[in-house]
Amino acid sequence: MKIVTCQSYVVAVPAPYVGGRYWIFVEIETDCGIKGVGEVYAATFHPDVMLVAIQDVFDRLLKDQDPHHIENFFRQAYSSGFTQRPDLTMMGIVSGLEMACWDIIGKDANQPVHQLIGGKVHDKLRCYTYIYPKNSQGDYDYDNLELTIEAAIELKEMGFSALKFDPTGPYTAYDGHQLSLRDIEKSVTFCQRIREAVGTQCDLLFGTHGQMTPAGAIRLAKQLEPFDPLWFEEPVPPGNAAAMAQVAQRTTIPIATGERLTTKYEFQDLISHKAAAILQMNLGRVGGILEAKKIAAMAEANYLQIAPHLYNGPVGAAASIQLATATPNFLIQESILDWGGFHAQVLQEKIQWQDGYIIPPTKPGLGIELDMDVVKGHSPYRERPLHLSMASAPYDVKQQSDNNWLKK
Repeated sequence: MKIVTCQSYVVAVPAPYVGGRYWIFVEIETDCGIKGVGEVYAATFHPDVMLVAIQDVFDRLLKDQDPHHIENFFRQAYSSGFTQRPDLTMMGIVSGLEMACWDIIGKDANQPVHQLIGGKVHDKLRCYTYIYPKNSQGDYDYDNLELTIEAAIELKEMGFSALKFDPTGPYTAYDGHQLSLRDIEKSVTFCQRIREAVGTQCDLLFGTHGQMTPAGAIRLAKQLEPFDPLWFEEPVPPGNAAAMAQVAQRTTIPIATGERLTTKYEFQDLISHKAAAILQMNLGRVGGILEAKKIAAMAEANYLQIAPHLYNGPVGAAASIQLATATPNFLIQESILDWGGFHAQVLQEKIQWQDGYIIPPTKPGLGIELDMDVVKGHSPYRERPLHLSMASAPYDVKQQSDNNWLKK
């Protein structure tokens, strides 16, 4: 069996862009007609650049190769250009192509991928979602406390047992920074009021996006501890495990991080510094399913857990679900609500969700099939903004010092 073709699609996500502004899907096919799909989660370059880069990697390293040779493909890509070091863009491409290979391997064996990477451990997967508070105009208003509380209660009643939110203010290209006293007050108030609303029926997942310095993160964490969040997510930027460890050592809240890291090597740095209790690899960025499985095993040996990150499309989600199903130290999977909306539209059958759990698929491969009419109908992406963006100006303490979040 040999891989002979690769086709990539940049799918424009409709407003309000839940899961990002676009998703990059790849579809590869073998000489015997088996097709596999994958998803590239790479935000460094515009997708126009990514399409050329994907084709380059495919042509040099995967075309005419056996899809079963995952290790060989990874090593050749990892060392491409005499590098042998983690490269976010290369690993995003590798991740998408690698999960497409696993989709083919599973279909050829007539088995779901989780049966081929250790077998099913979990019959259902606990999951969480961000809180998406809608205002009367139908727009998401993440700074509105009362709407956030209403949305949290609705999600609890749907069956979610864990909810994530990030009230710590904007993230900028100049992070980390010290939060203003008003933004600290806002974060504490959100935690307190949501805890009062959902009680102990839901874990609180305090999400940040690397906004703070270690000192600033410790300062905030001390005030959040009384509300016992399940985790304090990526409190400082991801490039310095020792800095993350400073926070981990000074708070009782477990640190969760990893969505912006790639390969076992960057996660080993995190583990060796004792910088996190929960690892959040994104399957479309970290290096693929096998690389994520290795990281999960490293975590298991250190009594850490995994909570795969997912703020992209349903193909990356399908890969995460296969990994989680076969991983003993799995904690929780990120969901996009209950996988409805556009995440369902681009699939022939939506991801199964029931009462706060994802139900692992039993179909071969990744267990999903794209609806190519929808995919092609939303391709290409014609705008300029990237998947996610940071503010271009430094954090302004005075600008953030208002009480708009208290509005009714």
